[in-house]
Amino acid sequence: EEAVFLRKKITLVRAFSLLIGSMVGSGIFISPKGVLKNSGSVGFSLVVWFACGVLSMFGALCYAELGTRITKSGGHYIYILETLGPLPSFLFLWAEFFAIRPANSAVVSLAFGHYMLEPFFAPCAAPVPAVKLVSLLGYYMVLTLNSWSVTWSARLQTVLSLVKLLALALIIVPGMMLLAQGHTENFQDAFDRRSLVLDKLPLAFYAGMFAYSGWFQTSFVREELVRPERNIPLAVIVSVITVIVGYMLTNVSYYTVLGTQDVLASPAVAVSFVQRAFKSLISVVPVLVALSCFGTMNGGIFTFSRTLFVASREGQWPPLFSMIHIRRHTPLPAVMLMFPLVTAMVCIGDIYHLMNFFSFSRWLFIGLATLGLIVHRHRHPELRSPFKVPLFVPVSFTIICLFTVAMSFYSDPVNISIGCTIVLSGFPVYYLIIHRQIFFLFSPPLPPRPFPDYLTHKLQLLLEVVQQEIKTY
Repeated sequence: EEAVFLRKKITLVRAFSLLIGSMVGSGIFISPKGVLKNSGSVGFSLVVWFACGVLSMFGALCYAELGTRITKSGGHYIYILETLGPLPSFLFLWAEFFAIRPANSAVVSLAFGHYMLEPFFAPCAAPVPAVKLVSLLGYYMVLTLNSWSVTWSARLQTVLSLVKLLALALIIVPGMMLLAQGHTENFQDAFDRRSLVLDKLPLAFYAGMFAYSGWFQTSFVREELVRPERNIPLAVIVSVITVIVGYMLTNVSYYTVLGTQDVLASPAVAVSFVQRAFKSLISVVPVLVALSCFGTMNGGIFTFSRTLFVASREGQWPPLFSMIHIRRHTPLPAVMLMFPLVTAMVCIGDIYHLMNFFSFSRWLFIGLATLGLIVHRHRHPELRSPFKVPLFVPVSFTIICLFTVAMSFYSDPVNISIGCTIVLSGFPVYYLIIHRQIFFLFSPPLPPRPFPDYLTHKLQLLLEVVQQEIKTY
């Protein structure tokens, strides 16, 4: 009875909530340990946190300009496709599906399960099987919600963004109070160079950038944004500045209350902080942190499903995943596709190994996307973008990303090599299936599609989904 397409339901407030809700998640509650471990001292770890915030702002500004130049959804994928071509975009899609996104979702899910169970088992650690079970239940709840309604997913993200800011406030306020009373003993000799190991710094940056990751989320839902030319830059700038300030104050609070050894020994830094500083909230803060992780899972599923949706529409993914539910108006097949991989990684994975595993691929392709902005400017000098950043911003961001990726081979060769192998494994798939299909696109007979037509039809009937009827870009 009505056209089937993705509606423009993401207002400025919802865009801001999507960014805050995606950035402030498990990262600030699990990454301080990784940053401190690989930077070596309190002072250098704070420098890393601030540098990661500035770098995130550079990347967010680049993506804000890309979002005003390229009007399609899809984030990194569509930016690489439109600027660098189909091969690198498919390699990103391949790595994103098999490594980056399931590992990222598994990390956040495991953090959710750990913090949700923490009050019930303190002071002992929660059993690993129980943590993984609760992690999967949380992920499945978010998956179901995103399959059911775009509006309710967006509303939940707004509510959980407020919960996240409340969780940060409950850590910042007591820490600042103690600091004002003169408790500065943990900052003595903060820049101890003896513990600094330069080849570990890329891993410190990976942990810090993981905590900030999410500043690119509006680019995934560009076609569903209201007034994107105005709202993308505004939402990006305000949200990233808010998160930088919040993260710096949170880390200062951590170090005011906890010593270096306490942070390194803690499986859940926020819980250790509350046990030491604010015992009356010992059962409240872990739940708030778990809800924060829940919001990050929601934002991740919401945005990645749009990447698969756009890739399918562009002919680089099976056609079923560019279809929309006829009543719910959600990209149901794309939402459901991550279910098996995330389940597997939660069952077999460890948070910090998973973090290094997916960070290599993620920052490689983010660097390529901002390189694409430079290329796009050169190819289309006549294009007047409503938002434009100085050239040194994408140049410096691209160089730092690619340099960090190169250095990480020395820091963690095993996990990085696995990530690199997954990226390279996309080459034969592209040339055997995707490239052949594009080459013969206008020459009869057409080659077999990546997904058999009869199976697509059967699944389409089962899931009640159809192709989008109206272009939204």
